[in-house]
Amino acid sequence: MVHYLSDKNPVDGQVSGRTYTDAELLDAYSNTIIEVARTVSDAVVQIRVEKPAARNRRPQAQGRPSGTGSGFVISTDGYVVTNSHVVSGATKVEVMLQDGRQLPAQLIGDDPATDLAVLQIHAERLTTATFGDSDRLQVGQVAVAIGNPYGFQYSVTAGVVSALGRTLRSESGRLIDDVIQTDAALNPGNSGGPLVDSRGRVIGVNTAVILPAQGLCFAVASNLAQYVVGKLIIDGKVRRGYIGIAGQMIRLHPQLVSRYQLNDPSGILVQHIEPDSPADLSELQMGDVIVGFEEKAIHSIDDLHRLLDEQSIQRPATLNVLRRGRKERVRITPSELH
Repeated sequence: MVHYLSDKNPVDGQVSGRTYTDAELLDAYSNTIIEVARTVSDAVVQIRVEKPAARNRRPQAQGRPSGTGSGFVISTDGYVVTNSHVVSGATKVEVMLQDGRQLPAQLIGDDPATDLAVLQIHAERLTTATFGDSDRLQVGQVAVAIGNPYGFQYSVTAGVVSALGRTLRSESGRLIDDVIQTDAALNPGNSGGPLVDSRGRVIGVNTAVILPAQGLCFAVASNLAQYVVGKLIIDGKVRRGYIGIAGQMIRLHPQLVSRYQLNDPSGILVQHIEPDSPADLSELQMGDVIVGFEEKAIHSIDDLHRLLDEQSIQRPATLNVLRRGRKERVRITPSELH
């Protein structure tokens, strides 16, 4: 079978007017993957960590790593991006380069809310990977994952971008926004490795796979990763706001929704207020239902988390709440989450 390509190439914009055989198309695909692997592999590292043995677990053998993962070098001064869950709580972290060098690593910053972390190693002749623009991704384009699944170093798998704009709950309980879904096979040990496009640019940081499903793998989008990595390198953390409540999402009575012209038929029922927290210092009461923050609708705890960003810290704000069937406004000043 032959294929006639006459449309503009979405990558380079050139027009092709010749026919291609299946063999030529397959060779072109293979050569793309080969070139991507050649370009990026030297920047991919294996991460070995030692962590305290959990209770009811046999102590690990002396010197034996209790976990492994992947990462990639982003600068010649040795910054390495990986997943938070790979290095969190580690007592010792080592990075192995593709040329065999094994180096101690220092944890620069860790953000469990996005499952990202930054390490630093000190070495010469480092190959680096470059971030791409995840906002320009399209469903169906080639995605290549490089990592160290089950300790098999520098394994390459290829697939496509299956979906964009997914959300994924991190181990901290917060939702990670702007997650890429791919069918490029991931396994334990791939965590923290790069997901790259056909030009070898990092479009995501591999973070999770749903088992036992096939082809449901996820990566934190590169634009979010760049923002978080920059904050971790400069400040060692990502700053977020905090008001000090525990609550749950509840459905609102349709009459209340209609009476107050609410944008969403649900809100957050305040079930607990932490002592000496911003909520405790405000007029917020247990039993209130939060339906807005700074005039933005609040549907769930996740909506509130998104709005309690760095810009909200120590900035007076207004909560819209329903209290005993009436709509009230409560002033509150979020503090920094520690």
